[in-house]
Amino acid sequence: MVKPVRKSSSKNPPILSHEFIIQNHADIVSCIAMVFVVGLMVHATSPIASVFITLQHNVTEAREIPLYSPGIKDWACIFFYSLICIVIHAIIQEYVLDKFSKKLHLSKSKLAVFSTSGQLLVFYLVSAGWAINIALKELFLFDISRLWSDYPSPMSFMLKLYFIIQLAYNLHEIPELYFQKTKKEEYFAKASQSLVALALICIPYFLNFNRLLICLLVLHHIAELFYHGSQLIETVDKEEKFTKATRLVSNTLQLLARLGSIILAILTLWYGLALAEQKPLDLNTGHFNTPYIRLGVLGGILALQMYLTFNVINQEIARSRENKVATTVPKTKVQKKEKSKKSKKNEESDLPEVDQNTNKTLRKQKVK
Repeated sequence: MVKPVRKSSSKNPPILSHEFIIQNHADIVSCIAMVFVVGLMVHATSPIASVFITLQHNVTEAREIPLYSPGIKDWACIFFYSLICIVIHAIIQEYVLDKFSKKLHLSKSKLAVFSTSGQLLVFYLVSAGWAINIALKELFLFDISRLWSDYPSPMSFMLKLYFIIQLAYNLHEIPELYFQKTKKEEYFAKASQSLVALALICIPYFLNFNRLLICLLVLHHIAELFYHGSQLIETVDKEEKFTKATRLVSNTLQLLARLGSIILAILTLWYGLALAEQKPLDLNTGHFNTPYIRLGVLGGILALQMYLTFNVINQEIARSRENKVATTVPKTKVQKKEKSKKSKKNEESDLPEVDQNTNKTLRKQKVK
């Protein structure tokens, strides 16, 4: 489990040691980010620093509204904004989650779940609200045909910035495993999970399927928002008054989100983009609407949604088994006690009357 980072009140560790870097990683990373900001102010280094801070690949010619396309230089922006995500992560952990966890007096396992779900709850809340706002402004929710029309369509400033932040957040989770002192046996699984999430956003983004991608992310973020909210309620609610209701809402929304993602993917990649497909690739214009690429992306989305659906079902089955074990164990203990008492009475009833009277007198003497 992930351990929340807390500054200890003991002696200061030696400089550049592992403990020193973990305790002061937010300050170190913020200083690195300030180097790029200061470089933007200097005339000699501003062209290099602007690649890391400002959005690149502007395709606007003579329009007032700037439009962008994906490109290689986006990785510089992703690296810079991943540094910002590390700093914000540390601020939320130290000034919000740690203060609440001290008041709740949680165990180590529940404290790890509380810190992880608390961080992801903030991220999914901001991401879901931001994505819904963009989808409403771009009219993706009211006109489904806009998901495949005008392919490859350039992105607005807010749409591209949204994808950059999403990629940066998944990238920042890899160094966060070191900063949070993740156990060695859990490090590989969590790192691979972050890399897979990074690749799942990166592939449709660089293939110009950005309109479909933001709609899929809206559904995914809403489902994950309620899931991590239910996890927080489960850790805090000791009497379990609201856990069953929140878990039911979370599971229902997750299944509906997977179903909606499958429907949107089939409509866009199987039917909509097939109307304007072309067999040869065109890297200059960013046209990747070929049958093999389109069907490959569709197969990946369907496989991912099926995996997430089975994951939800398996988690619910495991929880139901744990509840059955927890309810059957005390009943068996009570039954054993009752059986032992009955067996003693039966043994005494088999004895003759003289022996039964002697046993009764011995008991009375012990009581006295």
